Formats: sequence, C-alpha cells, structure tokens
Amino acid sequence: MRPTVNLVLISVVMLLSAATGQVSAQGNFYEGKNIRIIVGLAAGGGYDVYARMIARHMGKHILGNPAISVENMTGAGSLVAANYLYKVAKPDGLVISHFIGGLFLQQLLGKPGIEFDALKFEFIGVPLQDSFVMGVAKSTGITDAEKWIASKQVVKFGGIATGTGSDDVPNILKATIGLPLQVVSGYKGTADIRLAFNSGEGSGVSIAWESAKSTWRREVENGDMKIVLQGNTKSHPELTNIPVSINFAKTDEAKTLMQTVLQAHGPTVRPFVLPPRTPKDRVQILRKAFTATLKDPELLAEAKKANLDFNPTDGATLEQNVKNTFKLEPSLVAKLKDILK
Repeated sequence: MRPTVNLVLISVVMLLSAATGQVSAQGNFYEGKNIRIIVGLAAGGGYDVYARMIARHMGKHILGNPAISVENMTGAGSLVAANYLYKVAKPDGLVISHFIGGLFLQQLLGKPGIEFDALKFEFIGVPLQDSFVMGVAKSTGITDAEKWIASKQVVKFGGIATGTGSDDVPNILKATIGLPLQVVSGYKGTADIRLAFNSGEGSGVSIAWESAKSTWRREVENGDMKIVLQGNTKSHPELTNIPVSINFAKTDEAKTLMQTVLQAHGPTVRPFVLPPRTPKDRVQILRKAFTATLKDPELLAEAKKANLDFNPTDGATLEQNVKNTFKLEPSLVAKLKDILK
C-alpha cells in the first residue's frame, strides 16, 4: 500500500506544481512588456488627457509592472482607431484603444466606414460618464437658451464627425427642441475646435463639462465661452443654474430620441477597449487594474490639481450598456438615422 500512496502523493504534488507554474506564468505575462493605449483623438483634448493620466498610474496595478505608452491615431472622429483595434491590433492584451463610444450607436445606424462589430470587443471600463454642455462665444451675445431658441440666431459649432458628442448632441437638440445651430465637422479633436473657437472660426462647441472645465478652463473662467444649456437628461451638480435640454422637449418622441443619443454619449462614451479574442485572463487582469487605478490616491491627487473628474464604470457594466444600445426598436433606429446622418 505504501508505494501506491507515495505515487499518489507525488502525482498530486506534480499537478499542484504545474498549476502553480501556469498561474505564475499568466501572472507574470506583463513583466517587461509595454502596453499601448491608442487614443483616437488629437493630443491635448479630453480623451488624450485622461488616457495619459491613467497610463501614468495603471502599470503599478498590474503584476509585472509593465510600461504603458500612449499614441494618438486620429481620423474620422476616432473611427480610424476603432477600426484599427478590430482589424489590425493583436489580441494579446498589449493594445488598448480609447475612442468615442458614440460609434457603437453609429454602428447600429449603419454609419459608412465602420468595420467593427462592437459586440465582439472586450471592454475594460470607462473613467467617467460625460455630461455634455453647449458653450457659445461671448461675441454671439447669447446668454440664455430659451431666448436663443426664440431668436433663431444660428451659431456655428465646431464638430469632429458623426458619432461624436461634438456632432451628435447638438444635432439631436437641433432636431428635437429647435436649437438654432450649424455643425461644421472635420476637426481632429476638441483641442483643434478650441483653436478655431478662439480665432473666431467657430462660435460654439458641444463638449463634456468634465473636459471643458479643464481643457477649456481659461475660456470658461474669463467668460469667452458661456455655458447656456446642458445636453443631458439630468442636471450636473456643478451646473444647477444652467437649464437641462430634456426639459425643453415637448413630445414623448422628442424625449425618447434625445435620451437615446444622450445616454450613448454618457455611460458608454469614453470606453477603454481591447480587441476581440483577447485572452479572458488578460481581460480580467486589465479590468481589475483599471478599477484599482481609478481609486489610486496618487492619481486622484493629480486629477484634482488638473481639475479632472472621475465617475467610472467597470468593464462588465460597460459591456452590458453597449449590448443595450443594440436593442433599440427599428422605428427609432430609422428616425435617428435621418437625424444623425
């Protein structure tokens, strides 16, 4: 009996050693590696600023402490970066993309040029949920949203592309509540829109308040940009004196259309995403590291100095929110196609 018992013990030890070795190998995968975060918009804008801040802290929350670098891959309102992640990037857990989540809705609406299937991506999380605002130049003389609508004074808004909050939010407000504006698309990011705004090339911008109060801080503080309307379904705690767009909607259909677009540019608008077929263990490693990073005291201290907010959503919640986008009724899809074309 003793030889048999010894053989069993030896087998158990070997199996445990093999399992431990596999866990160790998986856990140390990131040691000596470099993770690339590809930002789909220009340097200096809100997406870029958040990505670089997260990159500075996230490596220490991953076993192996990999380096994390940020690259900008601009084009078509971050569509180039989204397509690259889906078609070109290796699914090895070393490439993350940060593009505009409004593209998920645009896939449903049949936007030309989309070469990805959003439901096949792997989702890491969202650092914050945007609260869009309509900002107009002081030179327009506009200080009140209700009077602006009544005056029918058309304001030229700088835009990036369909699928971005700079375009979709003002366009849905134009269609549902008659906000008099014209969106001029083609800018590479909000940093470029800011340059155009300051040079007089444009007079309006639709931008997340979370970004505006940091990257447009000078324009906001000196009054060159006046926030006249919140493009939201509820008021932001810091903007209680600014009216909320949903309250201007006069029909249930207008409210439904507005809510659909505003939600697409809120909970899912700033996704950190991995390519399809990324190994599940690496997805989980990065999800946990992302969540831990956004609770990191050093990151939060840096964010406070930069006047940046964090209101995160984890990867599982982001994944479910994206799936919900694709449950819209066909009649609603058809109307949004016409509005956001």
